[in-house]
Amino acid sequence: MIIGIIPARFASTRFPGKALIDIGGKSMIQRVYEQSKKSRSLNKIIVATDDQRIFNHVIDFGGEAVMTSENHASGTDRCFEALSHVNEFYQYIINIQGDEPFIEPAQIDELAEALHDNVEIATQMIAVKNKEELFDPGEAKIVLNENNEALYFSRSPIPFIRNVSEESWHLHYTFYRQVGMYAYRKDILKKITQLPVSSLEKAESLEQLRWLQNGFKIKCMLTKYESHCVDVPEDVERLRNLKMW
Repeated sequence: MIIGIIPARFASTRFPGKALIDIGGKSMIQRVYEQSKKSRSLNKIIVATDDQRIFNHVIDFGGEAVMTSENHASGTDRCFEALSHVNEFYQYIINIQGDEPFIEPAQIDELAEALHDNVEIATQMIAVKNKEELFDPGEAKIVLNENNEALYFSRSPIPFIRNVSEESWHLHYTFYRQVGMYAYRKDILKKITQLPVSSLEKAESLEQLRWLQNGFKIKCMLTKYESHCVDVPEDVERLRNLKMW
């Protein structure tokens, strides 16, 4: 049994209230919810929010929502609290980003297919295509072991390629960057939300490093789907130019 939880807070630093912005006649959170409902893998979907306006809006369009604390530092923490409001048992939780209004349902299904053999945490990755992606500190690059489990995530391009110009590193090695969502086994979600912030997490500002530093395994699955996030108001126009609606 898998539950999809969409964290949606109101007080976004770069784009306050973005969950409720209009994108082609529907709010962003409604688009995320409706796209997620098309997934064939999820047994239930809820929005986890800290804002009554978002809660009321989700209920008005026929979705399910729960109120959570304003004090959560991450979507992972919000997912764990939201799960405590759900009476049914779910073995896995998929954390669906509330700022990807055109998320592909098949991408959710891809991640769900990884949830077997007692996988602790899973996420998705895509091959780096060019130097700009590789050296963009906004993209978390991944180093993997032979089982496609993460050894490390970094905002820096890793590994370092010796004796090759940086311009062509991506042509000499297959780099991967993280995209998409996280999935957690229920007992693991509880454990990782009780961990203190780690030194690597502080250094890179990547919460997944806290989990790795404490010995948890993160399975990384290839996807062909790009993320189309709305982080700032200009991103809405960017999606319009991509003819997303």
